[in-house]
Amino acid sequence: MSSPTPLSNSSAASPAVRAVGSGLAAVTAGFVLLGASLQVQAALPKPYISGFTPTSGPVGTVVTVSGVRFSEVNKAWVGTRPATFSVINSTTIRLTVPTGAVTATIKVANPQFSSGSTAKFTVTATPPPPPPPTPPPVSVAPVDEHLVIDQFGYRPNDPKVAVIRNPQTGYDSNRRFTAGANYRVVRSTDNVAVFSGTPTVWNNGAIDPLAGDSGWWFDFSSVTTAGSYYILDADRQVRSPTFRIAQTVYRDALKASLRMYYYQRSGLAKVTPYAEACWTDGAAFLGTNQDSQARDVTDQANSAKVRDLRGGWFDAGDTNKYVTYAVSPVHQLLAAYEENPAVFTDDFSIPESGNGVPDVVDEVKWEVDWLKRMQNPDGSALLKVGQITIHAATPPSSDLQPRYYVPACTSSTIAVAGMFAHASLVYARFPALATEAADLKARAIAAYDRYVATPTKQTACDSQTVLFGDADLPVADQDNLQTVAAVYLYALTSDAKYHDRVKSSYRAMRPYNDIGWSRYLPEQGGALLHYTTLPNADATLKSTIRNDKLNDARNGYQVYGVNPNDDLYRAFLHSPQYHWGSNMVRGNYGNANREVAAYGIAVTDVAPYNARALDTLHYFHGVNPFQMVYLSNVNRLGPTHSLNTVYHEWFHDGDPKWDDVRSSSCGPAPGYIPAGPNAGAGYDVPSYLTPPTGQPAQKSFLEWNNVNERSYVITEPGIYYQSAYVKLVSSFAQ
Repeated sequence: MSSPTPLSNSSAASPAVRAVGSGLAAVTAGFVLLGASLQVQAALPKPYISGFTPTSGPVGTVVTVSGVRFSEVNKAWVGTRPATFSVINSTTIRLTVPTGAVTATIKVANPQFSSGSTAKFTVTATPPPPPPPTPPPVSVAPVDEHLVIDQFGYRPNDPKVAVIRNPQTGYDSNRRFTAGANYRVVRSTDNVAVFSGTPTVWNNGAIDPLAGDSGWWFDFSSVTTAGSYYILDADRQVRSPTFRIAQTVYRDALKASLRMYYYQRSGLAKVTPYAEACWTDGAAFLGTNQDSQARDVTDQANSAKVRDLRGGWFDAGDTNKYVTYAVSPVHQLLAAYEENPAVFTDDFSIPESGNGVPDVVDEVKWEVDWLKRMQNPDGSALLKVGQITIHAATPPSSDLQPRYYVPACTSSTIAVAGMFAHASLVYARFPALATEAADLKARAIAAYDRYVATPTKQTACDSQTVLFGDADLPVADQDNLQTVAAVYLYALTSDAKYHDRVKSSYRAMRPYNDIGWSRYLPEQGGALLHYTTLPNADATLKSTIRNDKLNDARNGYQVYGVNPNDDLYRAFLHSPQYHWGSNMVRGNYGNANREVAAYGIAVTDVAPYNARALDTLHYFHGVNPFQMVYLSNVNRLGPTHSLNTVYHEWFHDGDPKWDDVRSSSCGPAPGYIPAGPNAGAGYDVPSYLTPPTGQPAQKSFLEWNNVNERSYVITEPGIYYQSAYVKLVSSFAQ
């Protein structure tokens, strides 16, 4: 292919000229005249390449090209070889070095002009593939369901305890097991035992009432050498799944769980290399009368009220988008970054990777950009966007039904005030987001003022004509979100009116009306702890909040610290919390413990709190009655048994590609956290399904996907379940 050249020599100030078709064409004064037809083509700005990174690499290297006027670029080359590419924004293109490329300049072109780099990209030799690994010795012992461990593994210096389970009640009560006296930690690469010991009977042989199991613990914390291992019952000749010991053992789990939000993006095509090949899809809900042309559900025929409300995240297994449901995930993801910034790098393989901003911030920005579109000029915010008829479609891009929005409500208005203010604080850390930070600050102030100026708070905005969840909030919850917003606005502005709100209203918030501080509505407890970090915080109030968190931790309430007899599986959750969405609450039990260390709460020893948080993480990773990792489709990352299916409109029941790892070619996308065990499932799920019905609380779960059997009360994911886990795993990922 010859090098691209401008389609016209016309100056940028004049219309570009191109003869179209065959026959006589008169070209006069910048116009193309064909018969009686006059065609005018406006000139496009000429792109310019200022540089690229990296400057060398083999075929397949992803290169970030910097410059200006890239918005209309539709072709790219390395030398003469066409390259696949994505236009990230007007100043950034990301291309992949194509097969057959040699050292040469990089070129880009729009329909009229081209531009080449000054420097050449050096194409290096493609490294030879690594030799096939030597197959490890095959253990003669089979994996047994009764030996449960964290299937991702353990960090070298953390506590390590395997659980050996003996089912007593529930669906598996006939599969009993007695642990042998000789247990070993065996290196999987050569089947050499590196540690041996005897399991300890848990709680004098008692049956855990919430699990329906008795059992043993096998402590192998002294094993600290990095490697791959399994636990062997030498007497019974059965073993656990394989696991790793490594400092970075949770890194893949963090990446997979954060990337769930990428797969949940509305209005964005899922393309390789960002989407894995199994889960590509076109941009959803950008068609006629969809999110970019959404209509007011209360005035559907009024075209003057059509709004561009594209973007944001699908809320859960449905594809609707709710402002009030975004509160916990937005605040938790921002707080996760603030508490552990080093783990959130710029390489999570999303379209913004490599732009100099941590990918967790980029991911939040996708949601916040949608929230900005939901805000009215007067500061108020629309409540939600979605469909008005039940019509599941897979993949999401195939869903062409019209979409509608619910008008502004006080609940959504005060919700965006807090989210905008918190995001503004985080954005301000990055020069590239300085303008965005200032804009969000102004938007937050406008929303806050609008809420305060509305004397009667609205609690019935959502008629649920737009399906599915009820996005309304009680007045008390709205007022607490006002205090959340006030914390972050005070941090931004030092304005006394926000400080006065915090000082007068903090005791109405969830941490002062529940145990466990952040187990529910974690944005409230998180905001109060954030306040204690502010240099202009009131010294007395700061001390009071920290002491109150300390007292919550000291009282324990079976939420904090390691209480050996509470739970065979070492991650106790109170019986009433085994409801729809229990995995969110469990994750937040872990986060409540991590807060003790993260905010320097003056306990005598933080180790028990870190251990409880880790045990909660281990529960998600397989230390549970199902010997199952509660993340979808991550076996390729190391686990032996990860969640095989979730309830989701994309990964629809019976779909031959996406339904279930066990029966479909792909299964669901990786990294989704389901709602979790639900002891109340019997009110929704047919009683013939056992489990989840008729079980001890921890066993009230089933891997299945069937809308008619209401599997959504068990296996539907949600952006708020996800954020609780992401925040927890980020505390230990390195």
